[in-house]
Amino acid sequence: MTTASAGAGAAPKSSFWASGHWPTLVAAFLYFDLAFMVWVILGPLAPAISADLGLTPAQKGLMVAVPTLAGALLRVVNGLLVDRIGPKRAGAISQVIVIAGLFTAWLMGVTSFTGTLALGVVLGFAGASFAIALPLASRWYPPEHQGKAMGLAGMGNSGTVLAALFAPGLAVMFGWNAVLGLACIPLAIVFFLYSFMAKDAPNAPAPKKLVDYFQPLKTADAWWLMAFYSVTFGGFVGLAASLPIYFTDQFHLSPVMAGYCTAACVFAGSLVRPMGGALADRIGGVKALMMVFVVAALALAGVPQADTLAAALGLFVIAMLALGTGNGSVFQLVPQRFSAEIGVMTGLVGMAGGIGGFYLASSLGFAKQWSGSFAPGFYIFAGLAVAALIALMFVKNQWRATWGAAEGVRI
Repeated sequence: MTTASAGAGAAPKSSFWASGHWPTLVAAFLYFDLAFMVWVILGPLAPAISADLGLTPAQKGLMVAVPTLAGALLRVVNGLLVDRIGPKRAGAISQVIVIAGLFTAWLMGVTSFTGTLALGVVLGFAGASFAIALPLASRWYPPEHQGKAMGLAGMGNSGTVLAALFAPGLAVMFGWNAVLGLACIPLAIVFFLYSFMAKDAPNAPAPKKLVDYFQPLKTADAWWLMAFYSVTFGGFVGLAASLPIYFTDQFHLSPVMAGYCTAACVFAGSLVRPMGGALADRIGGVKALMMVFVVAALALAGVPQADTLAAALGLFVIAMLALGTGNGSVFQLVPQRFSAEIGVMTGLVGMAGGIGGFYLASSLGFAKQWSGSFAPGFYIFAGLAVAALIALMFVKNQWRATWGAAEGVRI
């Protein structure tokens, strides 16, 4: 029996809701949801910030990409904290840092490109919530329910929808800098709920030496999982941060309308994440991922040919549906292979996803500035999805014959 199943305290065939601790699952979702809302908030605000500060396309791309990169790197730190001090305490510390950072930015104002980058680093702590919320929830559930538990907690990706829906309109009403202060209100409410609802699972692994946390990196499987997530989650968060800029530049939409279009795309990707976990539980994470990479590559490669808003929007929705499914599928596989190192592996895999998002968001900005078109950025990322598909076909038989068979769980 794995550590996850032991910690759940339930028979392997018990129902999902009876096998874990639902208040913690809800708390993990709320924390993740609001953290993701502010993590990508510079994307929906980018048109207003750019007009105010006179940013170039490359600067806009970097501005929305820096929180993604900072979140990627900080996920490793949070993964270490989860295994040493527990996910609940690590989450509380991260939330306080984000609330304090946003409040300070609102109070003092952000008046330069350098200031936006500094704010982006602070927002990285919100993006790093990934490495806390998922182990906080998943440690309560046995292997056969890991996909659903991590999918439901991971549906906090939907926080990006909230940012796209409300940030542009609030910026029109009160100014974009005021939105930073307003965001502190829901964050504080969730922090209060989290403090009372979240509970660490009783099966926390014993603290290890610092070097021991990086033992998974000695295995090829860890690097493969990181690479696959850099495409699925990297595509999701990179698009979530960049689409407001794309829609305003490519189709000359107002920031508010661009936010609505972005929200539709992001909602699709967020909604299917738990479905991706459940699908992977049913047919196996490998088979689910293979379908994901094919669909995502075709949709992203088709975006540059879309000459109408409706066509582009349809392709982005399809891409986000695939990428969201892929996010849930990867994290059905991670705990099956690395159940004893789930905290640090969540951080490492999440870091890879964030780096993928940083690449996509920044490359779209540089592509626009250097070539006058976003097309090269989309083509290259579609190519990365194809490369991931080829790599997955290369390793799938070995996975199924070794750790998949040992765990007795469909992969």
